[in-house]
Amino acid sequence: MGQYLPVVALAILAIVFAGVSRLASQLLAPRQSTAAKRAPYECGIVPGPDTVERFPVRFYLIAMIFIVFDIEIIFLYPWAVIYRDLGVFGLVEVLLFSVAVVVSFAYLLANGALDWGPVKRMQRLTPMVSPERTAASTVRRVGHDGREAAGEGAAA
Repeated sequence: MGQYLPVVALAILAIVFAGVSRLASQLLAPRQSTAAKRAPYECGIVPGPDTVERFPVRFYLIAMIFIVFDIEIIFLYPWAVIYRDLGVFGLVEVLLFSVAVVVSFAYLLANGALDWGPVKRMQRLTPMVSPERTAASTVRRVGHDGREAAGEGAAA
């Protein structure tokens, strides 16, 4: 029974800590309710209309890099622990898995997943830029619904 004493003490300590924290939050929390606090979001920000913008492809490529390396690490830890017991079979499996990881990483590199910053972006876009493309023709104005145009408000 003495070997379970630290576990029981830790469990009792956790229960006491949870109870004291709950009691302290009940006694010390401010009770003033505002419209922002009653809103659906706990952060107090009033929800607005959802944007219809899509995530850029680069976001998904970075997510793929994360997943590939995350899976690689999860696979390599157990292999590293028992690699002597696996022998040649384990070595072949890790080599096959490493080839799959390298091929997927090469695919991501070929699609520009690691090209960062405006300089790299401009290098990729330079052949596509034409004189017909101007800021007025390509930039979408957001948030000006119901407002007067900039020139009309000053003229009136």
